[in-house]
Amino acid sequence: MRTIFLKEMKLNLKNLLIWSISVGGLGLVCILLYQSMQGDMKQMADAFSNMGAFSDAFGMSTLSIATLNGYFATEVGTVHGLGGGMFAAILAIGILSKEEERHSGEFLLSLPVTRNKVVAAKGLCTAVMLAAFTIICAVFYALGYVILDEALPGSAFLTFMGRQLLMNLEIAGMCFCLSAVSGKNRMGPGIGLAMLFYAYDLIGRVVPDLKEYLFWGPYSYANASEIFSGAKTPVSGLFVAAGVTVLCIFSAFILYNRRDLAA
Repeated sequence: MRTIFLKEMKLNLKNLLIWSISVGGLGLVCILLYQSMQGDMKQMADAFSNMGAFSDAFGMSTLSIATLNGYFATEVGTVHGLGGGMFAAILAIGILSKEEERHSGEFLLSLPVTRNKVVAAKGLCTAVMLAAFTIICAVFYALGYVILDEALPGSAFLTFMGRQLLMNLEIAGMCFCLSAVSGKNRMGPGIGLAMLFYAYDLIGRVVPDLKEYLFWGPYSYANASEIFSGAKTPVSGLFVAAGVTVLCIFSAFILYNRRDLAA
């Protein structure tokens, strides 16, 4: 199991660096741009806060982008949420199915290792990769605050990054389960799933009748504008996330054990 875990870490290291540096670097650039735009931010904030449903969807009605924290929540929060969700989906959707697609499953399972250990090693690799992605991005964002000589909102920032990690784990859990039943790398459907959840959350914040059902989506409890404005997040969303993640991982073990893998 340890050998499989280390091999997967090595194979996915390049993807981790590309995605974390791209998303974290883009977030850092957005933060640094705030300084050059600060003079015009007041007018922009007033305009954006009165755009009705658009303002509600992106949190501009509750936070002012004239402040760095409000700007971070609306701009960088969106970048990280989308980037993290797609990375989680891409990473998890092919980590099990690639063995069959590349015809390496027969060799892997001929080793003195059970299928449960294979699933556990690859699942652990996915979790560690997502944790590393979150930490690297957090360092980039914190660096932006340091460069601008602004105080980092410690509690809200840690809450945001922690919930983003939980959100990524939930998306990864669903894709991991799909990877256990598929013989091909379904990267397209994986990215589509992440985008679908993002669109569901966005539409739910615009349409009043859907707001009470937002907790079914992983983006509901990781919304940056709500976290940085101090709004109370429904606990139901966190419970649903924990339940879905555990159920999907448990299902992945069962489904992978029952599959007939192609040579």
